[in-house]
Amino acid sequence: MGFLSVLSFAHKLTSERLQPGDYAVDATAGTGADTLFLAQACGKRGHVFGFDVQSEALHITQERLDKIEPPTRLAKVTLFHRSHAEMEDALPAEAHGHLGSIMFNLGYLPTTEADHSVITLTESTLEALEVGVRLLRPRGLITIVLYPGHPGGETEAAAVESWAASLPSSIGQSIVYRQLQRSTAPYLIAIEKR
Repeated sequence: MGFLSVLSFAHKLTSERLQPGDYAVDATAGTGADTLFLAQACGKRGHVFGFDVQSEALHITQERLDKIEPPTRLAKVTLFHRSHAEMEDALPAEAHGHLGSIMFNLGYLPTTEADHSVITLTESTLEALEVGVRLLRPRGLITIVLYPGHPGGETEAAAVESWAASLPSSIGQSIVYRQLQRSTAPYLIAIEKR
């Protein structure tokens, strides 16, 4: 028995917060794994919003969702071909302040056909995190999986970690889950809103 992977730990933390009927966001849809997880966790009365700047990622995500039988057990899913930094404008007003979870899986689209030079950008990620904290309900959770081992990833990871560490405790608390023996291994930061 080993420790959970960072992705599995992000799912574990999130599953402990979400209830059927909740609103949730996959801020970086990618291959759709987190979108599907959130749609299952929120159930048929819930609503999940997915964001990605690459149309290929949204196509892969929709294909993943379409394979689930019966689809009626999933939350409604709305996919946006937009930056995660635009989530406040994209989400309906009734979701503001009521999100149970926002999941970020940073880096690049991990398919062999994808252009791996298209990565999440530090500036838009930090903007999305600021917005995300405002959009969460009390005790809502943000999970951020960081990948310092690719070009640009180390800079983004350091900036996100610094942002999370400086978050006032009156707003939320942050934790880090990482393997200490490998400095370039993916790791998780989770933030619980007060």
